[in-house]
Amino acid sequence: MTQWYFHIPGQAERIGPLDDDAARRQAQGSPRALVWCEGMNGWMAIADVPELRLAAGPSPGAPPPLPGGSRARADDIEFRIVGHEMQFVEIELDPGESAIAEAGALMFKDASVQMDTVFGDGRHEGQDGGGFMDKLMSAGKRVLTGESLFATLYTHTGHGKAKVAFAAPYPGTVLAMKLDEHGGKLVCQKDSFLAGARGVRIGVHFQRKVMTGLFGGEGFIMQKLEGDGWVFVHAGGCVVERELAAGERLDVDTGCVVAYHASVDMDVRRVAGVKSMIFGGEGVFLATLTGPGKVWLQSLPFSRLAGRMFAAAPQGGGQNRGEGSVLGGLGRLLDGDNKF
Repeated sequence: MTQWYFHIPGQAERIGPLDDDAARRQAQGSPRALVWCEGMNGWMAIADVPELRLAAGPSPGAPPPLPGGSRARADDIEFRIVGHEMQFVEIELDPGESAIAEAGALMFKDASVQMDTVFGDGRHEGQDGGGFMDKLMSAGKRVLTGESLFATLYTHTGHGKAKVAFAAPYPGTVLAMKLDEHGGKLVCQKDSFLAGARGVRIGVHFQRKVMTGLFGGEGFIMQKLEGDGWVFVHAGGCVVERELAAGERLDVDTGCVVAYHASVDMDVRRVAGVKSMIFGGEGVFLATLTGPGKVWLQSLPFSRLAGRMFAAAPQGGGQNRGEGSVLGGLGRLLDGDNKF
């Protein structure tokens, strides 16, 4: 049986797969849409497809609903993660499938993958209303969680398979997570989202406890990833995954929390002992994660990396460590470490 896919220019949605009868109804309701089915070289106008051309015209009723009801499923993408210290994710798209990514994350793409800057998180038109106000709220949530107001949607508009790749912004690990395997929701550190399948929703998770928001290392606002598709989250250094039993508590440095299940409770506790607070180097508070649920921890928070870089940069006000020579600045000038 032929399976048809429709794409309405200027919108982020892809409708399908549809059988012949549903495709004729869709063509009647959206005569200006593009259509594709297996065997075509690419997306075509409905007027150029004999099987649907006669159906295009005034619509006697509303077009058919999106598959899966009012909440469309995320695109079923394939991928592989490449590299070790500096990883990137390579996503393989079928015709009509899309991936959503942060602005500036692109590494490369095939020519048949079309880029489209979208307002918000590029969700399906049928998700959560899909109107202007919904897109405005989605964009506002992204800004609150440290992301750009806009995202980039990458859609395969050709035939066969096409690839697009996204690179991590600093050394670390790219985590691939299927949201429907984690209860449909993950809470993550701000600006950790790298890319995902179209249909994933990026929202805001507010820390309701004042002490956690002030001293938990992540602030009052964290990212909330919802849906059923693949998302790719970037963490600094290497990643440890722990599964906590009900009531089991894990004490963590406040900057090392990457993500956790919605069932996990995050709080803070004061470090015991005045000497530990002042001279322990870990600050006054630790984050506490209490199960049940999974948590993901990073070994190198970006704040720690940036702090070490700033401390080693004399022009930034940090301490000159003088690694190059016992002669200090003169020695580094002679051996080529300093540039005019």
